[in-house]
Amino acid sequence: MVGPLRPQFLLFGSSIVQHSFFHQGWASILSHLYARKADIVLRGYSGWNSRRALQVLDKVLPKNASEQPSLVILYFGGNDSILPHPSGLGQHVPLQEYIENMRKIVTHIKSLSKNTHIIFLSAPSVNEAQILGNSVLLGKPVRTNESCRIYSEAGLELCRELNIKAVDLWSALQKRDDWRDVCFLDGIHLSAEGSKIVAKEILKVIKEAEWEPSLYYKSMPVEFEEDSPYDPLCPDGKTTINISRVPFPETTEWD
Repeated sequence: MVGPLRPQFLLFGSSIVQHSFFHQGWASILSHLYARKADIVLRGYSGWNSRRALQVLDKVLPKNASEQPSLVILYFGGNDSILPHPSGLGQHVPLQEYIENMRKIVTHIKSLSKNTHIIFLSAPSVNEAQILGNSVLLGKPVRTNESCRIYSEAGLELCRELNIKAVDLWSALQKRDDWRDVCFLDGIHLSAEGSKIVAKEILKVIKEAEWEPSLYYKSMPVEFEEDSPYDPLCPDGKTTINISRVPFPETTEWD
């Protein structure tokens, strides 16, 4: 472990999480905004469903850890919603089992610490036409936008029941008229534009949450933010300027 100790934001999920630092992904956006404020910890596992997540839950999030995450961003559902195979093998998880699996995962996370918060990401929409060009099962797409909607709505309903924050990714991605063309790399995994939508939705939830202390990046303290004579020199050559809170690049895109 390195110090000083910062709040941890744990990202736990399948490929939407594992690849979230790739190609200007949503985790890389969070990591940039929370630099010197929080550590973004990646625990993403491509191809996994809620069954696999339950198998390793105690290893990823042990109850006896000396420090617990301040925030867990949780995503499983896209793979669970994959169309079932006649053999019974594969990633598909029946809807009711998926709901109960996620209930167990959320309950476990909530038990870690009274200061551990959760944001659930629902199953996102998909571009079926793009999937057909990449992956099929028995002549059909491995998942459909309708199956993703069903699992998304089930996950969101569970979040309302358990009183946890959630992002409706299925609806958020489709707010753009051109979402099918710009949000995906392969019909399923997110492009840079798709990741921007995810990041903005997560930041909106964090900003509006009445958590104490706030986990919104503009409200959190900056590590080593005190003035120093070793700060960059001003043009007058006599004073220095503290740039610990100066955004780079200067933008209001994420406000």
